[in-house]
Amino acid sequence: MPVTPPRALGPIRIEKIVAAPLFGESPKGGWSNEIRAEDSIHALIAVHTDAGIIGYGSCFTDGRLVEAGVKVLEPFFLGENALEPERVSEKMHQNTFWMGRGGTLTHTISGIDIALWDILGKATGLSIGRLAGGRHQERVMPYCSLLMEEPGLMAEEIVRYREQGFRAFKIGWGPFGRRDDFRLDEAIVAAAKGALPQGGKLMVDAGASDAYWPNGLKWALRTADMLAAHDVAWFEEAVKPDALEDFITLRKSSRLPIAGGEVLTRRQGFIPFLTQGAFDIVQPDVTKVGGLSEQRRIAWLAQDFGVRYVGHGWNTALGIAADLQLATALPNVDLVEYIGGSAYVDQIMATPFSLDADGMLAIPDRPGLGVELDPDAVARFSPVAKSLFSRE
Repeated sequence: MPVTPPRALGPIRIEKIVAAPLFGESPKGGWSNEIRAEDSIHALIAVHTDAGIIGYGSCFTDGRLVEAGVKVLEPFFLGENALEPERVSEKMHQNTFWMGRGGTLTHTISGIDIALWDILGKATGLSIGRLAGGRHQERVMPYCSLLMEEPGLMAEEIVRYREQGFRAFKIGWGPFGRRDDFRLDEAIVAAAKGALPQGGKLMVDAGASDAYWPNGLKWALRTADMLAAHDVAWFEEAVKPDALEDFITLRKSSRLPIAGGEVLTRRQGFIPFLTQGAFDIVQPDVTKVGGLSEQRRIAWLAQDFGVRYVGHGWNTALGIAADLQLATALPNVDLVEYIGGSAYVDQIMATPFSLDADGMLAIPDRPGLGVELDPDAVARFSPVAKSLFSRE
Protein backbone atom coordinates (compact mmCIF):
# COMPACT_ATOMS: atom_id res chain seq x y z
CA MET A 1 0.00 0.00 0.00
CA PRO A 2 1.25 3.53 -0.69
CA VAL A 3 2.44 5.42 2.36
CA THR A 4 0.89 8.81 3.00
CA PRO A 5 3.66 11.26 3.81
CA PRO A 6 3.27 13.21 7.06
CA ARG A 7 1.91 16.71 6.87
CA ALA A 8 4.72 19.26 6.73
CA LEU A 9 5.13 21.36 9.84
CA GLY A 10 4.94 25.01 8.84
CA PRO A 11 6.97 27.81 10.41
CA ILE A 12 6.21 28.86 13.97
CA ARG A 13 7.20 32.50 14.39
CA ILE A 14 8.82 34.09 17.42
CA GLU A 15 6.58 36.87 18.74
CA LYS A 16 8.57 37.91 21.78
CA ILE A 17 11.18 36.73 24.26
CA VAL A 18 11.06 37.63 27.94
CA ALA A 19 13.57 37.19 30.75
CA ALA A 20 12.79 36.63 34.42
CA PRO A 21 15.72 37.20 36.80
CA LEU A 22 15.70 34.94 39.86
CA PHE A 23 16.19 36.53 43.30
CA GLY A 24 15.75 35.67 46.94
CA GLU A 25 17.43 32.29 47.39
CA SER A 26 20.51 32.43 45.19
CA PRO A 27 22.83 29.68 46.46
CA LYS A 28 26.24 30.50 47.86
CA GLY A 29 29.05 29.87 45.40
CA GLY A 30 32.05 29.85 47.71
CA TRP A 31 33.35 32.89 45.82
CA SER A 32 35.80 35.26 47.52
CA ASN A 33 33.13 37.97 47.08
CA GLU A 34 30.24 35.76 48.15
CA ILE A 35 26.85 35.64 46.45
CA ARG A 36 24.01 37.00 48.56
CA ALA A 37 20.58 35.40 48.52
CA GLU A 38 19.10 38.54 46.97
CA ASP A 39 21.65 38.67 44.13
CA SER A 40 20.61 37.64 40.64
CA ILE A 41 23.00 35.13 39.08
CA HIS A 42 20.46 33.13 37.07
CA ALA A 43 17.52 34.06 34.85
CA LEU A 44 14.79 32.11 33.12
CA ILE A 45 13.89 32.74 29.48
CA ALA A 46 10.56 32.26 27.70
CA VAL A 47 10.23 32.31 23.91
CA HIS A 48 6.62 33.05 22.87
CA THR A 49 5.38 32.04 19.42
CA ASP A 50 2.41 32.77 17.18
CA ALA A 51 1.30 29.15 17.58
CA GLY A 52 0.86 29.59 21.32
CA ILE A 53 3.78 27.30 22.09
CA ILE A 54 6.17 28.68 24.71
CA GLY A 55 9.69 27.35 25.13
CA TYR A 56 11.76 27.78 28.26
CA GLY A 57 15.47 28.15 28.92
CA SER A 58 17.95 29.36 31.52
CA CYS A 59 20.92 31.76 31.57
CA PHE A 60 23.80 31.87 34.05
CA THR A 61 24.37 35.59 34.56
CA ASP A 62 22.82 38.60 36.29
CA GLY A 63 19.19 38.83 35.17
CA ARG A 64 19.53 42.54 34.42
CA LEU A 65 22.12 41.70 31.80
CA VAL A 66 19.84 39.06 30.31
CA GLU A 67 16.97 41.57 30.07
CA ALA A 68 19.28 44.00 28.26
CA GLY A 69 20.65 41.22 26.05
CA VAL A 70 17.17 40.25 24.90
CA LYS A 71 16.51 43.84 23.80
CA VAL A 72 19.78 43.98 21.86
CA LEU A 73 19.10 40.63 20.17
CA GLU A 74 15.47 41.37 19.27
CA PRO A 75 16.15 42.48 15.64
CA PHE A 76 17.76 39.10 14.96
CA PHE A 77 15.09 36.81 16.44
CA LEU A 78 11.76 38.63 16.03
CA GLY A 79 9.63 36.86 13.41
CA GLU A 80 12.14 34.03 13.00
CA ASN A 81 11.08 30.39 12.73
CA ALA A 82 11.29 28.96 16.24
CA LEU A 83 11.64 25.45 14.79
CA GLU A 84 15.22 26.19 13.67
CA PRO A 85 17.21 26.61 16.88
CA GLU A 86 20.70 26.11 15.44
CA ARG A 87 20.16 28.54 12.56
CA VAL A 88 18.50 31.23 14.67
CA SER A 89 21.10 30.98 17.43
CA GLU A 90 23.98 31.14 14.96
CA LYS A 91 22.36 34.17 13.33
CA MET A 92 22.43 35.93 16.71
CA HIS A 93 26.08 34.97 17.28
CA GLN A 94 27.18 36.02 13.81
CA ASN A 95 25.50 39.42 13.91
CA THR A 96 26.75 40.50 17.34
CA PHE A 97 30.48 39.75 16.99
CA TRP A 98 31.35 43.42 17.27
CA MET A 99 29.69 43.71 20.68
CA GLY A 100 32.05 41.15 22.17
CA ARG A 101 31.93 37.37 21.99
CA GLY A 102 31.40 35.21 25.03
CA GLY A 103 29.83 37.66 27.49
CA THR A 104 26.29 38.79 28.21
CA LEU A 105 24.98 38.17 24.70
CA THR A 106 26.37 34.63 24.55
CA HIS A 107 24.86 33.82 27.94
CA THR A 108 21.53 35.27 26.79
CA ILE A 109 21.64 33.31 23.53
CA SER A 110 22.22 30.20 25.65
CA GLY A 111 18.82 30.53 27.30
CA ILE A 112 17.10 31.41 24.02
CA ASP A 113 18.65 28.42 22.27
CA ILE A 114 17.51 26.01 25.00
CA ALA A 115 14.00 27.47 24.72
CA LEU A 116 13.99 27.07 20.93
CA TRP A 117 14.92 23.39 21.26
CA ASP A 118 12.10 23.10 23.81
CA ILE A 119 9.69 24.55 21.23
CA LEU A 120 10.94 22.21 18.50
CA GLY A 121 10.30 19.26 20.78
CA LYS A 122 6.85 20.46 21.80
CA ALA A 123 5.87 21.11 18.17
CA THR A 124 7.03 17.68 16.97
CA GLY A 125 5.98 15.73 20.05
CA LEU A 126 9.55 14.52 20.58
CA SER A 127 12.02 14.96 23.42
CA ILE A 128 15.14 17.00 22.67
CA GLY A 129 17.21 13.90 23.23
CA ARG A 130 15.50 12.11 20.35
CA LEU A 131 15.83 15.16 18.12
CA ALA A 132 19.48 15.77 18.98
CA GLY A 133 20.81 12.24 18.64
CA GLY A 134 18.52 9.55 20.00
CA ARG A 135 18.29 7.68 23.29
CA HIS A 136 21.71 6.28 24.18
CA GLN A 137 20.75 5.83 27.85
CA GLU A 138 17.55 6.04 29.86
CA ARG A 139 19.00 7.36 33.12
CA VAL A 140 22.14 9.04 34.41
CA MET A 141 23.80 9.56 37.79
CA PRO A 142 23.61 13.07 39.26
CA TYR A 143 26.56 14.19 41.33
CA CYS A 144 25.64 16.41 44.24
CA SER A 145 27.65 19.62 44.03
CA LEU A 146 28.54 21.02 47.47
CA LEU A 147 30.72 23.80 48.84
CA MET A 148 33.71 22.76 50.89
CA GLU A 149 33.48 23.21 54.65
CA GLU A 150 35.75 22.52 57.62
CA PRO A 151 36.31 18.75 57.87
CA GLY A 152 33.61 17.98 60.45
CA LEU A 153 30.96 20.03 58.66
CA MET A 154 32.06 18.60 55.31
CA ALA A 155 31.38 15.06 56.49
CA GLU A 156 27.99 16.10 57.87
CA GLU A 157 27.01 17.66 54.52
CA ILE A 158 27.96 14.52 52.62
CA VAL A 159 25.93 12.38 55.02
CA ARG A 160 22.94 14.73 54.70
CA TYR A 161 22.78 14.32 50.93
CA ARG A 162 23.84 10.69 51.02
CA GLU A 163 20.69 10.07 53.04
CA GLN A 164 18.68 11.72 50.23
CA GLY A 165 20.00 9.07 47.84
CA PHE A 166 23.02 10.71 46.19
CA ARG A 167 25.93 8.38 45.48
CA ALA A 168 28.32 10.79 43.75
CA PHE A 169 29.58 14.11 45.09
CA LYS A 170 31.70 17.05 44.02
CA ILE A 171 33.10 19.36 46.68
CA GLY A 172 34.71 22.67 45.86
CA TRP A 173 35.65 26.25 46.55
CA GLY A 174 35.22 27.37 50.20
CA PRO A 175 38.52 27.27 52.13
CA PHE A 176 40.24 24.83 49.76
CA GLY A 177 43.51 26.28 48.45
CA ARG A 178 42.70 29.68 49.91
CA ARG A 179 44.32 29.49 53.37
CA ASP A 180 47.82 28.30 52.49
CA ASP A 181 47.18 25.20 54.62
CA PHE A 182 47.80 22.00 52.72
CA ARG A 183 46.90 19.89 55.77
CA LEU A 184 43.47 21.50 55.96
CA ASP A 185 42.87 20.83 52.26
CA GLU A 186 43.71 17.17 52.72
CA ALA A 187 41.65 16.87 55.91
CA ILE A 188 38.57 18.19 54.07
CA VAL A 189 39.02 15.66 51.29
CA ALA A 190 39.61 12.81 53.74
CA ALA A 191 36.49 13.72 55.72
CA ALA A 192 34.36 13.79 52.57
CA LYS A 193 35.81 10.54 51.34
CA GLY A 194 35.08 8.85 54.66
CA ALA A 195 31.44 9.92 54.54
CA LEU A 196 30.67 8.54 51.07
CA PRO A 197 28.22 5.71 50.59
CA GLN A 198 29.60 2.30 49.69
CA GLY A 199 31.06 2.57 46.18
CA GLY A 200 30.43 6.34 46.04
CA LYS A 201 32.36 8.79 43.87
CA LEU A 202 34.12 11.98 45.00
CA MET A 203 35.32 14.80 42.74
CA VAL A 204 37.19 17.95 43.83
CA ASP A 205 36.85 21.46 42.36
CA ALA A 206 39.52 24.00 43.37
CA GLY A 207 37.57 26.85 41.78
CA ALA A 208 40.60 28.59 40.29
CA SER A 209 38.35 30.87 38.23
CA ASP A 210 37.58 32.72 41.48
CA ALA A 211 38.76 36.33 41.79
CA TYR A 212 42.49 36.61 42.53
CA TRP A 213 43.12 32.86 42.76
CA PRO A 214 46.38 32.68 44.76
CA ASN A 215 47.92 29.40 43.54
CA GLY A 216 49.87 28.28 40.50
CA LEU A 217 50.99 25.15 38.72
CA LYS A 218 53.20 23.77 41.49
CA TRP A 219 50.35 23.92 43.98
CA ALA A 220 48.14 22.14 41.47
CA LEU A 221 50.72 19.41 40.86
CA ARG A 222 51.17 18.77 44.58
CA THR A 223 47.43 18.82 45.21
CA ALA A 224 46.78 16.45 42.32
CA ASP A 225 49.13 13.92 43.92
CA MET A 226 47.27 14.22 47.22
CA LEU A 227 43.87 13.79 45.55
CA ALA A 228 45.07 10.77 43.59
CA ALA A 229 46.17 9.17 46.87
CA HIS A 230 42.59 9.58 48.12
CA ASP A 231 41.20 8.01 44.94
CA VAL A 232 39.38 11.20 43.87
CA ALA A 233 37.67 10.79 40.49
CA TRP A 234 38.80 14.11 38.98
CA PHE A 235 40.45 17.45 39.80
CA GLU A 236 38.51 20.43 38.43
CA GLU A 237 39.62 24.02 37.77
CA ALA A 238 43.02 23.39 39.33
CA VAL A 239 44.70 26.37 37.64
CA LYS A 240 43.44 29.69 36.31
CA PRO A 241 41.01 29.16 33.42
CA ASP A 242 43.18 30.87 30.79
CA ALA A 243 46.39 29.08 31.81
CA LEU A 244 46.40 26.75 28.83
CA GLU A 245 50.03 25.67 29.15
CA ASP A 246 49.60 24.95 32.85
CA PHE A 247 46.56 22.78 32.13
CA ILE A 248 48.56 20.86 29.50
CA THR A 249 51.48 20.30 31.90
CA LEU A 250 49.18 19.33 34.76
CA ARG A 251 47.25 16.84 32.66
CA LYS A 252 50.45 15.17 31.43
CA SER A 253 51.82 14.88 34.98
CA SER A 254 48.70 14.09 37.00
CA ARG A 255 47.73 10.58 38.09
CA LEU A 256 44.03 11.54 38.15
CA PRO A 257 41.87 13.08 35.41
CA ILE A 258 41.93 16.87 34.99
CA ALA A 259 38.65 18.67 34.30
CA GLY A 260 37.80 22.21 33.27
CA GLY A 261 36.14 24.54 30.80
CA GLU A 262 33.14 25.91 32.69
CA VAL A 263 34.05 29.55 32.01
CA LEU A 264 34.82 29.05 28.31
CA THR A 265 32.08 30.06 25.89
CA ARG A 266 31.19 29.26 22.28
CA ARG A 267 32.68 26.25 20.56
CA GLN A 268 35.63 28.26 19.26
CA GLY A 269 36.90 28.90 22.79
CA PHE A 270 37.29 25.17 23.43
CA ILE A 271 39.35 24.36 20.34
CA PRO A 272 42.85 25.04 21.74
CA PHE A 273 42.08 23.23 25.01
CA LEU A 274 40.90 20.13 23.14
CA THR A 275 43.43 20.08 20.32
CA GLN A 276 46.40 20.68 22.66
CA GLY A 277 45.40 18.17 25.32
CA ALA A 278 44.51 20.39 28.28
CA PHE A 279 41.62 18.31 29.63
CA ASP A 280 40.72 14.72 30.35
CA ILE A 281 37.16 15.93 31.03
CA VAL A 282 35.58 19.00 29.40
CA GLN A 283 32.77 20.84 31.20
CA PRO A 284 30.89 23.41 29.11
CA ASP A 285 27.88 25.01 30.81
CA VAL A 286 24.76 24.88 28.63
CA THR A 287 23.41 28.09 30.22
CA LYS A 288 26.61 30.02 29.35
CA VAL A 289 28.22 28.44 26.32
CA GLY A 290 25.56 29.20 23.72
CA GLY A 291 22.86 26.68 24.63
CA LEU A 292 22.26 23.13 23.49
CA SER A 293 23.38 23.87 19.93
CA GLU A 294 26.89 24.82 21.07
CA GLN A 295 27.02 22.27 23.88
CA ARG A 296 26.32 19.41 21.50
CA ARG A 297 29.04 20.53 19.06
CA ILE A 298 31.60 20.84 21.85
CA ALA A 299 30.68 17.45 23.28
CA TRP A 300 31.08 15.71 19.91
CA LEU A 301 34.38 17.50 19.26
CA ALA A 302 35.61 16.39 22.69
CA GLN A 303 34.71 12.78 21.98
CA ASP A 304 36.59 12.91 18.69
CA PHE A 305 39.69 13.93 20.67
CA GLY A 306 39.16 11.23 23.29
CA VAL A 307 38.10 13.76 25.94
CA ARG A 308 35.21 12.90 28.22
CA TYR A 309 32.22 15.27 28.26
CA VAL A 310 30.44 16.10 31.54
CA GLY A 311 28.29 19.24 31.43
CA HIS A 312 28.81 21.92 34.09
CA GLY A 313 25.41 22.18 35.75
CA TRP A 314 25.70 24.78 38.50
CA ASN A 315 22.53 26.58 37.35
CA THR A 316 18.78 25.84 37.48
CA ALA A 317 16.29 23.01 37.02
CA LEU A 318 16.00 23.97 33.34
CA GLY A 319 19.78 23.73 32.97
CA ILE A 320 19.68 20.23 34.47
CA ALA A 321 16.80 19.32 32.16
CA ALA A 322 18.88 20.44 29.16
CA ASP A 323 21.89 18.47 30.41
CA LEU A 324 19.73 15.38 30.85
CA GLN A 325 18.51 15.60 27.26
CA LEU A 326 22.06 15.91 25.97
CA ALA A 327 23.15 13.08 28.26
CA THR A 328 20.85 10.73 26.38
CA ALA A 329 21.58 12.18 22.91
CA LEU A 330 25.30 11.40 23.25
CA PRO A 331 27.06 8.10 23.92
CA ASN A 332 29.06 7.48 27.10
CA VAL A 333 27.61 10.30 29.23
CA ASP A 334 27.13 8.94 32.74
CA LEU A 335 27.03 12.02 35.03
CA VAL A 336 25.19 15.34 35.38
CA GLU A 337 25.86 18.03 37.96
CA TYR A 338 23.15 18.78 40.55
CA ILE A 339 23.52 21.64 43.08
CA GLY A 340 22.70 20.41 46.57
CA GLY A 341 19.94 22.40 48.23
CA SER A 342 19.32 25.06 45.57
CA ALA A 343 15.79 26.46 45.49
CA TYR A 344 16.20 27.19 41.77
CA VAL A 345 16.67 23.47 41.18
CA ASP A 346 14.36 21.89 43.74
CA GLN A 347 11.52 24.41 44.04
CA ILE A 348 10.53 25.75 40.61
CA MET A 349 9.15 22.70 38.80
CA ALA A 350 5.68 21.22 38.84
CA THR A 351 7.27 17.80 39.42
CA PRO A 352 10.72 18.07 41.03
CA PHE A 353 13.53 15.72 40.08
CA SER A 354 13.58 12.48 42.02
CA LEU A 355 16.38 9.94 42.46
CA ASP A 356 15.66 6.26 42.05
CA ALA A 357 16.87 3.53 44.41
CA ASP A 358 20.25 3.46 42.66
CA GLY A 359 20.81 7.21 43.02
CA MET A 360 20.05 7.79 39.32
CA LEU A 361 17.86 10.31 37.47
CA ALA A 362 15.51 9.09 34.76
CA ILE A 363 15.92 11.11 31.55
CA PRO A 364 12.51 12.49 30.50
CA ASP A 365 11.19 11.32 27.14
CA ARG A 366 8.35 13.82 26.93
CA PRO A 367 8.22 16.62 24.32
CA GLY A 368 10.95 19.24 24.47
CA LEU A 369 12.88 19.48 27.73
CA GLY A 370 10.38 17.08 29.24
CA VAL A 371 9.82 19.16 32.39
CA GLU A 372 7.26 21.78 33.44
CA LEU A 373 7.76 24.92 35.50
CA ASP A 374 5.37 25.74 38.36
CA PRO A 375 4.22 29.36 37.75
CA ASP A 376 3.37 29.98 41.41
CA ALA A 377 6.72 28.62 42.55
CA VAL A 378 8.66 30.71 40.04
CA ALA A 379 6.73 33.80 41.18
CA ARG A 380 8.36 33.44 44.61
CA PHE A 381 11.72 34.20 43.04
CA SER A 382 10.89 36.64 40.25
CA PRO A 383 8.57 39.68 40.25
CA VAL A 384 8.09 39.31 36.48
CA ALA A 385 7.35 35.57 36.51
CA LYS A 386 3.89 36.10 35.02
CA SER A 387 5.45 37.28 31.77
CA LEU A 388 7.07 33.86 31.30
CA PHE A 389 3.71 32.11 31.10
CA SER A 390 1.32 34.73 29.69
CA ARG A 391 1.15 35.98 26.10
CA GLU A 392 -0.27 39.30 27.28
